Amino acid sequence: MTVYNNTALPIGVFDSGVGGLTVLKAIRSALPNENFVYLGDTARLPYGTKSPASIERYAMQATAKLLEHDIKLLVVACNTASAVALDALQAQMAPIPVLGVVEPGATAAVAARPGGSHLVMATEATVRLQAYSKAISSRDPEANVREQPCELLVSLAEEGWTNGDIAKSIVRRYLDEAETEDFKAESIILGCTHFPLLRDVIAAAVGDAVEVVDSAVTTAAVVRDILTENGGLAPEQLQGGLKLLATDGASRFARVGGQFLGEPLTAEDVQLVDL
Repeated sequence: MTVYNNTALPIGVFDSGVGGLTVLKAIRSALPNENFVYLGDTARLPYGTKSPASIERYAMQATAKLLEHDIKLLVVACNTASAVALDALQAQMAPIPVLGVVEPGATAAVAARPGGSHLVMATEATVRLQAYSKAISSRDPEANVREQPCELLVSLAEEGWTNGDIAKSIVRRYLDEAETEDFKAESIILGCTHFPLLRDVIAAAVGDAVEVVDSAVTTAAVVRDILTENGGLAPEQLQGGLKLLATDGASRFARVGGQFLGEPLTAEDVQLVDL
């Protein structure tokens, strides 16, 4: 059943910065006919150092800006905002669907390794919120979850140092810190939107026996399912477009964001907005 009057309306995606562009990249790959509007709240990043009340307020302000573009679905491509503000955003946006990145990642990990041991590689802020532990445990009470803060991986991704000896050594150090006699990961969840850039290094370090779950890819699959169920997929003849918005630093957004999106960007591709 079609619930959209205009299926060519864009999908809105927001993050505190450029990390969510990995999620956008995955969704665009899965749904090339869709239009997108991406907002990076770069003036106020990182969200993880802010109070829950501030994070919720920022997320609602970002969503209000995206609503000005008549979006048909919202993706919260920020682990911190997904953990803190998803319920408030769903209430604000109803009946427009709102999807975070935590739930799809947790669902995929449980499906891949039921009753298994799951390592969440994330930022300190996401680990502190324990959103993945709660999401996994609610789906699989028998699961064993460990969350490992991996702050240096954020810097590696933004610098473009996503392979080579430095990246391999730092990834190995974090994996060694997470592993104990009582815990050996059977799945690894990339619990930060920066970490898909380091997926190959992480996968090589753990080997084929460990499932590496990319929340960006799993979120893209859920977006497709929601739009398919609601009859909201863009027409196949449509050539999807992209509008990039940021609250500060268009040049840096373009320089770093191009690595995350997988295509070159210039400052002219980024429109600065106030929230």
